[in-house]
Amino acid sequence: MYFSRKKPICLLEKPFLSKAISEKSHSVLHQGTSDNSGWYTDPASILVQPGPCNIDIINNSLTQHNFLTYFAYKKPFQIQHHADNTQFRKACSKDNLLQTYGDKIVRLSTANTYSYKKVDVPLRKYLTEYMQPQDLKTPGNETLYWFGENSHEWDSLFKKYTPPPYKIPEMIEAYSFGAAAAGTGVPFHFHGPGYAEMIYGRKRWFLYPPDKIPDFHPNQTTLQWLIQHYPSLKPEDRPFECTISPGQAIYFPDRWWHATLNIDNSVFISTFHAHK
Repeated sequence: MYFSRKKPICLLEKPFLSKAISEKSHSVLHQGTSDNSGWYTDPASILVQPGPCNIDIINNSLTQHNFLTYFAYKKPFQIQHHADNTQFRKACSKDNLLQTYGDKIVRLSTANTYSYKKVDVPLRKYLTEYMQPQDLKTPGNETLYWFGENSHEWDSLFKKYTPPPYKIPEMIEAYSFGAAAAGTGVPFHFHGPGYAEMIYGRKRWFLYPPDKIPDFHPNQTTLQWLIQHYPSLKPEDRPFECTISPGQAIYFPDRWWHATLNIDNSVFISTFHAHK
């Protein structure tokens, strides 16, 4: 079973690795960003803070060869500032999304493991009515969340985005875009490999390898799991985890369990890999 807290790669031997970012660093990175471009988060809505980061943090000197050798099929990592996405970030301002895409229909899914319920609403209605901070008492199957299922109507926005450069052979890429309120997230689930990048806000990630099934209820929100269950986990049962901020992305390999929790009001984009 691969579930080691020890990092198998030495920083001195692998120059593409960076030192871990502390919780204080995440706070510094976040200063001045939470109220930018309309995505302000009321401090009263922030129910959790950034957690530890026990996965490798990669700088942009990582080569495609080393990606395939050390990470693609083996373990998650965080990558920092892999590209200049300034124009994409500007295009994702709340005002611009409302003006350009406000009448477009977005599909909301319940924030539980199996996402049973689907609701189609105009983006404007989602951002102004549905996108509310998570109530700790509300279960995931009663929480609607916008992530993914984007149509070709978003192509003009996606053309402004540069994804992480590392590719997986025999796979194609597809984008998934969304916005969500503080305290929301998706509970543990798995699918194919991919990246997830923050444009605004911060997001906590919790991951387990395929053979380490996490203990959770599929209708429990990630916020409920973190507050009610996480503190009682034994050290050997703790997840891999990291908090990502704007300009940072996380990579998750195929079939790795993962759950997410938006610390702030957040905008994010994922790059999913699928077989051709």
